[in-house]
This record gives sequence, C-alpha cells and structure tokens, in this order.
Amino acid sequence: MNNMQNFSKGFFKENAVFVQLLGMCPTLGVTSTAINGLGMGLATTFVLLMSNIVISLVKGFIPDKVRIPAFIVIIASFVTVVDLVMAGYLPALHEQLGLFIPLIVVNCIVLGRAEAFASKNGVIASALDGLGMGLGFAMALFMLGSVREILGNLSILGIKLVDADGILLFILPPGAFLALGFLIAFINHVKKTA
Repeated sequence: MNNMQNFSKGFFKENAVFVQLLGMCPTLGVTSTAINGLGMGLATTFVLLMSNIVISLVKGFIPDKVRIPAFIVIIASFVTVVDLVMAGYLPALHEQLGLFIPLIVVNCIVLGRAEAFASKNGVIASALDGLGMGLGFAMALFMLGSVREILGNLSILGIKLVDADGILLFILPPGAFLALGFLIAFINHVKKTA
C-alpha cells in the first residue's frame, strides 16, 4: 500500500466513526456543536500524528512485554501537551470538551493505530496514517456536530441561521445517536450508489 493510500483510507474506507464505529465516547459526547466536534477531532489528530511518528521511531527499542504500556505513556505525553495548550490558548473550548480531552489517551483509535500500524511501519508511512486517520476522525466529528447544531440550534459554527427554535432533541445525548445513525445510513447509501 502506498503512502497516499495510507493517508486517504482514514476518510472513507476505514473511517473510525462511520465505518469502524470506534471512538464513540468522544463522538457522541462532544459533538453538540460543530466547533466542539472540530476541536476534539483536531486534538485527536495531533495526538495520532505525533504518537505514530514517535512510536515508529522507537519501536525497535521497546521490549514486547512492555509494548502497550510504553505506547500509552507516549500517547499520554502528547495528550498532556494538547490539554495544556488548549487550556492556555482556547479556554472556552477546553471547558466545553472537559474530561474528553484526557480520555484521548485511552481512545481505541489512537492505541489501535499505534499497535496495528506505527509499530510495524516506517516514519513517513506512520505519519501519513496518523494524519489521515486523525483528519478522517475530525471530519466525522465536524459533520456530526454540524448536523446536530443545525437541527438543534438552527445555527452553524455559532452563527444563527434562522431566528427560531430548533429541535431540542438533537442537542441532547439521544440526538447524538439519532444523528450518527442517519449519517451512517446516508454514507452507506452513497457508497452503494457510487
């Protein structure tokens, strides 16, 4: 598989949210608005990219017995960087995302890519894989957050589209399940007809 295929598979073929149904905790928990979804997606992308790079560089030095704990320490280091930078420079977004930022450490997407790809491939391929999977995840969270914000608040990116009330259900947790189900159905329909 060439490097561009490594990059592009995260968007459609192996999208963590719409195809693999991974990372459902942040997907459903923080996507009440498009900006929250995008913020969480980009934070996860940074962690995926950097941890894949570092793991691919140090994979030969880590004994098999401590491979997973070592990967978690590497991932946790980058999550800490994201958490501190976001708290310092984007405090409103940091407050909205709250506990979900530290939970990136145990996100199965990040650890899964470290184990399945970065620990077996070179730096360039691992970087492209992390970037592609991360941006695919960010795209999915942004799409879900956009749908929920449009239907629930009749706004997008905080800009009111219509001076009226939206459907409250889509802002609430059950709305996340409904919106995700409709998006997955739509994407599957598009795949079948394409």
